[in-house]
Amino acid sequence: MYPRVVVRLDHLRENVKVVRELCEKNHISITGVTKVFRGDPKIAQCYLDGGLTMLGDSRTENLERMQSLSAEKWLIRPPMLSRAAETARYADAALHSEWQVIEAVAAEAEKLGKKHKVILMADLGDIREGYVDYDELLRVAARVDTLPGAELYGLGVNLTCFSFIQPDEEKMQLLAELARKAEEAAGHPLQVVSGGNSATLDLMLRGGIPTGINDLRLGESLLFGKERAKYQYLPGTHRDVFTLECEIVELKEKPSLPWGQVGVDSYGNKPTFCDRGQHRKKAVCALGRQDFDAETCTPLDPGVIILGASSDHLMLDVTDSEKEYRVGDIVQLQLGYFSTMRAFTSEYVEKVYLG
Repeated sequence: MYPRVVVRLDHLRENVKVVRELCEKNHISITGVTKVFRGDPKIAQCYLDGGLTMLGDSRTENLERMQSLSAEKWLIRPPMLSRAAETARYADAALHSEWQVIEAVAAEAEKLGKKHKVILMADLGDIREGYVDYDELLRVAARVDTLPGAELYGLGVNLTCFSFIQPDEEKMQLLAELARKAEEAAGHPLQVVSGGNSATLDLMLRGGIPTGINDLRLGESLLFGKERAKYQYLPGTHRDVFTLECEIVELKEKPSLPWGQVGVDSYGNKPTFCDRGQHRKKAVCALGRQDFDAETCTPLDPGVIILGASSDHLMLDVTDSEKEYRVGDIVQLQLGYFSTMRAFTSEYVEKVYLG
């Protein structure tokens, strides 16, 4: 059935092993982020096969899907107050930035006879989640252990996801200092000080992470073999863990430019087109933006050009391909982060596992 995503589990295991060994040399543990593939247990198991012991996802539904896996599970988005019970049930730990929510999750955890592990988030400039008032953070750190259903587990930061503020030595030093003060406030050591995501890998490889930071929450580097600060591929990693295959439903010679009055798309943007001539071989595939992200994927055939996509059609120029495509043929696309996320979210895309 098409469209479908082909997942190379063997290549993912090798990626995890390579990145884990890089991090271990720098005394960093990895929390493997599973949200891009919706917590699919078959794929998450590859993280564990590669030597990881902690999994993180932003949705309790995905953590529930992975309950059969033997790993510590983190909710890596601040919990919703309305889902405090689900957070306590499915997340061993969570990233927190609101005392009211900590109290609610702790109360639900107490009912289950559990201790919910609280990781407090510090906002170091990306203006997404986290405390910007560091005195407030320390006051909360001192209170967490007073709740019967909670324990202060760690401190964390997120960078490069909203404002794309880059991790640097100054920010990591500040995080380490906040962690030291949080330990003083709580009266015991923190188990986890999480220095961010795959964007922090470049700083780590340059020796810029200070003593005291011992965790990174990694997804993109494991799945696609690259760090997110400079988007460089890591030596020894595979880039082909996810390949999307789609079927050609129309193949005709058409001009490269449309004709008529051009309007705007649903986002208010006016499309632009490159004039490649009047006689181009155009393929339409049964795949659309509901299923993938046209901007973050690459045809495996270097002679194929992605022209664009609507909600349920993908338009390609196959004129320069050495292959003589026909209706019913399959086109392969190497997926990036957001393409993979959409493909796994779409119920119209079949998932096939190899290795």
